Amino acid sequence: MTRAALLLPLLALIGCPAGEAGTPQDFVVTRQYPHDVEAYTQGLLWQDGVLYESTGRYAHSELRRVDLATGRVLQRQALPNDRFGEGLALLDGVLYQLTWESGVAYSWDARTFAPRDSFTYVGEGWGLATDGRKLWMSDGSDSLRVLDPRTFRAERIVHVRLDGQPVVRINELEWVDGVLLANVYETDRIVRIDPATGAVTRVYDFSALYPDRPPEVDVLNGISRAPVPGELLVTGKYWPTVYQVKLR
Repeated sequence: MTRAALLLPLLALIGCPAGEAGTPQDFVVTRQYPHDVEAYTQGLLWQDGVLYESTGRYAHSELRRVDLATGRVLQRQALPNDRFGEGLALLDGVLYQLTWESGVAYSWDARTFAPRDSFTYVGEGWGLATDGRKLWMSDGSDSLRVLDPRTFRAERIVHVRLDGQPVVRINELEWVDGVLLANVYETDRIVRIDPATGAVTRVYDFSALYPDRPPEVDVLNGISRAPVPGELLVTGKYWPTVYQVKLR
């Protein structure tokens, strides 16, 4: 099946007004920060005054520590040229970073970026988040894997559903106040997921955030807590800006 064929049912489902579907007024921008336009953003997180970013593309994938105010990269750790960086999570002082097609995840010391360990998994790696005890991983399907961070073994699978229908291409993840927020790849939608059931309880429409994108700019991707409680940082692949937003 083609990518377009996969996306059509999803776009129809999350674009409709059923349930609590979103509108372009689902958010308000409270601040803007510069972002490296060469960053193919895959994972984004803010914690303890530090912005971490995982970037993708073969021979360009990195783990980064970024100064949010200026967008300057303060520290970086390159992945091997044959690894395509993906989702990122921070748990107990350890950064966990997925790769796309290689079936390998890396762990790094969050302070020094020194390598700690690597893990293998079946299938693709897309997004990663933590609830403070476990890791939550997306793989491009409707499935979320709940992982033991010591072994990377899946302890259970949660299937994402909107009005009873599968929501596929779940990508970057962020755990916020007991729920998961997720980018839906190749759309301007962010969905709010009940982790207990996998039910989508809200669809946020971000099409008004950066509507006039030039051809070289890629899709919305990257969700993180913001320095201000109750707000989020969102950006995209090759975007020139990280937006701080408050959901409505």
